[in-house]
Amino acid sequence: MALTRRWSPRQNDLQYPISRVSFYAVHRRTAAFTRMGRASMVISTFWTALPGPGRRALEEAGTSVLIRQGAFLTREHSRSSQVYVLRSGAVQVWVDRTGERVILDMLGPGDLVGELEAVDGGVREANVEALTPVQALVLPADRFRTVLNADPEWVWAVAGVLAERLRDANELRISHFPDDAERRLGTRLLRLFARFGDPAEDGTVVVRLPVCQQDLGRWAGMGRRKVAQILAGERVRGGLAVTRNMITARSPDVLHRLAGDDADLDPEAVSPGAVSPGAVNPGGVGPGDAESEGDRRS
Repeated sequence: MALTRRWSPRQNDLQYPISRVSFYAVHRRTAAFTRMGRASMVISTFWTALPGPGRRALEEAGTSVLIRQGAFLTREHSRSSQVYVLRSGAVQVWVDRTGERVILDMLGPGDLVGELEAVDGGVREANVEALTPVQALVLPADRFRTVLNADPEWVWAVAGVLAERLRDANELRISHFPDDAERRLGTRLLRLFARFGDPAEDGTVVVRLPVCQQDLGRWAGMGRRKVAQILAGERVRGGLAVTRNMITARSPDVLHRLAGDDADLDPEAVSPGAVSPGAVNPGGVGPGDAESEGDRRS
């Protein structure tokens, strides 16, 4: 119980520590939504990049915790020294700009939270909120650095995360010049499906998360109405549906087409076994597609 109070960013956010179990089964990423040569579509996970001895060292140094849905792992502008390795579930990374939520990313199993503050000791750059119940490995930043300093190869796992996020930020910036709303939305959807997509035998792919059209707009830098307009447009052609707690794509091709990449994918890349069940079905439930704030146009 003492550990729970120690690690909780807010009272009752983190539940009782859970038993330490292997992370190995829940950190595979599907290749169904990535293309060679499109680095911005390739998601690097800290846990899969970390060698086995490094994983074991972190498991021994940290504490496994259960975080309730809606709880905050970190809060913007706060000073906190915890580092999290997500084991299951999904979190949303966002900042508040004059009372409006701007979504920066959505992270899942194998992803790292708090790595920037662990490197430079600065304040938290964003809020990190649990979209679903989340299991995570948590440890103080100084202990995290001590573990990684034991082997230079382990530090490269963090460098890979930072490089991937920088590439994604560059991709999003490029899509603003000239303004290309379809490309921005398409790359955000590719990122979401690469992390959480569950391929079925009929070729459809499903993301089961409480993410609505307004959330997609906040992530891609546009209003909900613009998102709805794009989803009803020629490039999508009914191939993508956003409903309560679920986003369904008829095939990865529609996502690449929306992102401006019309090349066909290898059909072998999509298979029911391409993604670990632990990585694609966090089991969270949440609100539907009702708006809590006024629409704004792109």
